[in-house]
Amino acid sequence: MAFFKKVLKKMSGKWHPQAVTVGKPVTTKEVADRLAQISTVSRADVYAVLMDLAGVLADYMAQGRSVKIDGLGTFYYTCTSNGNGAETADKVNASQITGVRVCFIPEATKKSGSRSMNRTLISDNIFWMELNGVEETTPDEDDRPVIE
Repeated sequence: MAFFKKVLKKMSGKWHPQAVTVGKPVTTKEVADRLAQISTVSRADVYAVLMDLAGVLADYMAQGRSVKIDGLGTFYYTCTSNGNGAETADKVNASQITGVRVCFIPEATKKSGSRSMNRTLISDNIFWMELNGVEETTPDEDDRPVIE
């Protein structure tokens, strides 16, 4: 079950539903335990692979490559730069890069005979429920409210 709360958007002055997460994030150990339960791989083996995954992705992306994991999606780097840009292309250089971000695009499949796409990380069976009685929310790293 997914949760939402009602929020008033300052820009439009209108109310909208906003997704919220509840509780603490699921840990790597919990994910490893769940994967081990539904596979023939031990929890220790799954955990070891999950712990190494970030470093492997970072190594490939640092080589200028994107990383596509079947059933999950594609990871790639983008960069941000300082200032207002350069007047000409020959004045652009790496020293202008001030930040790097990892972007992620969930894998998508196109429904046959349709123009719509299905994202693998979005369940077809999401049941949304309003989270009532909660006054305070704090943003997590995605600027999405987290209910403690």
